[in-house]
Amino acid sequence: MPFPNFPNKHREEAFITPEASVAHFVTDDPPLPFPDAVVFCYQSSLLAHILEQHETAGVERGTYRHLHWLQETENRVAVAGGFGVGAPAVVLVLEALIVQGIRRFLSIGTAGSLQRDLTIGDIVVCDCAIRDEGTSHHYLPPKKYAHASPAMTARLVEALHAADLPHNVGTSWTIDAPYRETIAEVQHYQEEGVLTVEMEAAALFAVASYRGVEMGSLLTISDSLADLKWDPHFRSDTTRTGLETLYQVALKALQPETA
Repeated sequence: MPFPNFPNKHREEAFITPEASVAHFVTDDPPLPFPDAVVFCYQSSLLAHILEQHETAGVERGTYRHLHWLQETENRVAVAGGFGVGAPAVVLVLEALIVQGIRRFLSIGTAGSLQRDLTIGDIVVCDCAIRDEGTSHHYLPPKKYAHASPAMTARLVEALHAADLPHNVGTSWTIDAPYRETIAEVQHYQEEGVLTVEMEAAALFAVASYRGVEMGSLLTISDSLADLKWDPHFRSDTTRTGLETLYQVALKALQPETA
């Protein structure tokens, strides 16, 4: 059976639009004008670090409680966090922000390594993602890959070079069923040269392509499947430092002069 199940779905008009949803559910005004760009953050530890170590503006409750304007960017960049993990959760937020006119996005978070030469804390720029989740297939016709915005990927690589930070650029396997990642799949994608596994990139790339906005993805290694057993280091200092580095690189990549 093909997926999505309904034939020629991609030719059909959506029943509920993001614009209609925002008009119905958003009942409060944002505390500031909407930013030019947004960084998606999934790890609560990183969000806590940002809120503790950087001047931000936002609200504790209401529609925009997940959005934190970064005063070091003169509020032109915001961080969105605390909305959950996985493709469906972040795409709901992404769609609502696109309605508000935001056109540049970065996703930063952790990923599992599929290659033995990628170790905990290493940095990966994901420029391509295998669509093994469900969300992307409702936006784009069937294809194996979804791609990051070339311009955003180039800005990330430029920012990493400027900071003299070692990094890899390559493909990630996006799957939204982490408890069903199998040894056979890991071996298969290892042989293909896929670098990482995570839960959001393919869907974000697909939605960005469909809506005509820019999306990039920056990852740090938090666990490894490369030896065909799970070796987690989510709580390690190395992973924490890697996430904080991603944040700094994201801000550099989104500075107005590089836009």
